Amino acid sequence: MYPPARKDFVSLTVPEQDRGSYNNSKQWRRQSCWRKWKQLSRLQRSLILFLLVLLLVCAIATYPTLLEHWAGPSGEVSKKEWHKDDADTLLKNVLPGAPPGAGQQDSPPPDKQHAPILPEPPPVKKAINRRGPPSLQNYSRKKKENVSDSQVEEKLDPALGSRDQVEGEKPVISWRGAMIEAEQATEPQPSAREKERADGKEHLELARPVNTGNTENQEPGGTTGRLEAVREAFRHAWKGYKEFAWGHDELKPISKSYGEWFGLGLTLIDALDTMWILGLKEEFEEAKTWVATELSFDKNVDVNLFESTIRIIGGLLSTYHLTGDGMFLEKAKDLGSRLMPAFNTASKIPFSDVNIGKGTAHAPRWTSDSTVAEVTSIQLEFRELSRLTQDEHYQKVVNEVMRLVHKLEGKQDGLVPMFINTNSGQFTHLGVFTLGARADSYYEYLLKQWIQGGKKETELLEDYVQAVEGVKKNLLRKSSPRSLTFVGELSHGHFSPKMDHLVCFLPGTLALGAHNGLPKEHMELAKQLMETCYQMYAQMETGLSPEIVHFNMPPYEGQDVDVKPADRHNLLRPETVESLFYLYRFTQDKKYQNWGWEIFKNFNKYTRVSSGGFTSINNVRDPQYPNPRDKMESFFLGETLKYFYLLFSDDPNLISLDKYVFNTEAHPLPIWPSAA
Repeated sequence: MYPPARKDFVSLTVPEQDRGSYNNSKQWRRQSCWRKWKQLSRLQRSLILFLLVLLLVCAIATYPTLLEHWAGPSGEVSKKEWHKDDADTLLKNVLPGAPPGAGQQDSPPPDKQHAPILPEPPPVKKAINRRGPPSLQNYSRKKKENVSDSQVEEKLDPALGSRDQVEGEKPVISWRGAMIEAEQATEPQPSAREKERADGKEHLELARPVNTGNTENQEPGGTTGRLEAVREAFRHAWKGYKEFAWGHDELKPISKSYGEWFGLGLTLIDALDTMWILGLKEEFEEAKTWVATELSFDKNVDVNLFESTIRIIGGLLSTYHLTGDGMFLEKAKDLGSRLMPAFNTASKIPFSDVNIGKGTAHAPRWTSDSTVAEVTSIQLEFRELSRLTQDEHYQKVVNEVMRLVHKLEGKQDGLVPMFINTNSGQFTHLGVFTLGARADSYYEYLLKQWIQGGKKETELLEDYVQAVEGVKKNLLRKSSPRSLTFVGELSHGHFSPKMDHLVCFLPGTLALGAHNGLPKEHMELAKQLMETCYQMYAQMETGLSPEIVHFNMPPYEGQDVDVKPADRHNLLRPETVESLFYLYRFTQDKKYQNWGWEIFKNFNKYTRVSSGGFTSINNVRDPQYPNPRDKMESFFLGETLKYFYLLFSDDPNLISLDKYVFNTEAHPLPIWPSAA
């Protein structure tokens, strides 16, 4: 038999076509993403989802900044647009006597252009009524290179903090209305755009008067026109306060709301005597009605002894003397008696905080120290309260403070440290000397108490004269290249060329002393320092001074004044205008009026808010966007505008300096008769 025939064959298996296979068409087909996704572990999938969500959030967060950057050129154009009607109205109101149509000027050269006019923000709900000092606004972390010499000292200082500290925030210190971070001598510069977004505002609008050129003969209608311009500025500020912050402590003109510190109508009380001096009787009467019917100190609220004394008691006593209305004296007496528990300490150095409803007092939460300026700058008011009420207790407690400070160790050539302990009654943080924050008004009140009391208290005069010599020996230097005389700071033997704007009270105080018989050298020094304080304005791009400057020392070429980024804010402070007033009143040199007129116009140009009020600003070096802070301090009406008015007046009897002495909040109190 033959074997079966062998069958050769080829087995071919045709796989099922699949979307991920190669089909010989020379085109790759995409693999299934879903299949690959399912092949990943749960942990891998979760991690990928998390990263995608994170990228999405970052993209949303950075979108406004990118949009702003892309739209920059067109945005600049829109900001610079002027409305003719607004310009004419401002010119007519702020600068009376200007010709019709004066607003139709050719555009000034680029370096003289006005700051941008920004669209008005949408209405913002009023702030919640909160007791205590206003919170810090939009702090950003300060760069290491911006820390000045005195800041190093304060960073090591555990005593610095604030009654306004919120849990989780850095403590802060209030000084003359400025909120200063405890670990810094200067305030960080917040981003303008970040501030707007944080406050829920897209844009800010500042009102500007038309540029009127240089000072020489530019006053509209002469002295009368300048005085009317100050009245108009006050009415504009009052309009904003009345509409958006009536009865509250401070106006927030940008957001059209208010801020509370003590809840006692600080701005209204601070402005009472200003309205009387400016002749604004209608505004005065409506404010007087509020004081008579609404102002009550029977509140469970902590107030600062120093601030409430100089602003409220000083304002009420001054208004009483100007008007003769006993209601103001009764209100001052009520508050004065409620502040007396502050002096119930073993050392007789008063606590800084008082609850005026409960009748209790205490040191700040973070320290048992008080600042030297605070405890030695309440004397004018309490002494006058004793004289008017025939209750010697008010004067007794504040005189005791001066006696204690007079004999304390730790001074250097009459200069005092910045802090004093309420338990021990001794100076603390020895070796640091400044005429700026926390020490300034100690020197001012040495001289003014001596004048107030009829020049009889020689101990006060001796301390003042010794302190002036100490300033000349330890703190006085010349800048480069213009040889400007300035007052620096001393820290454990190390000199720092740092000068606060607050120090600009000194030219006026020196001039006042010379007027009252002190050496002529005091007046010469006053004139030199007055030039320096003016240059702190003139050398800035906006013509407004920063809060703090550092002077360049020889040899140096360039500007005399250097400003760190964190110090560029302007709080509408009065000290330079105050000293200009004293220098003009005693010398009759018109240049001081002209300097003041320049400064006044720049306040109008860069801080005026169209809806009413004026705002402090963050950057005096940026005329295109000075970055408004949305706050009008009460001292702008109580001091700054008052001193502008007195400076521009040629009437020596308008608050005669031979009959009145101004407290540190610009409230005039009478010089006591010699028989007193």
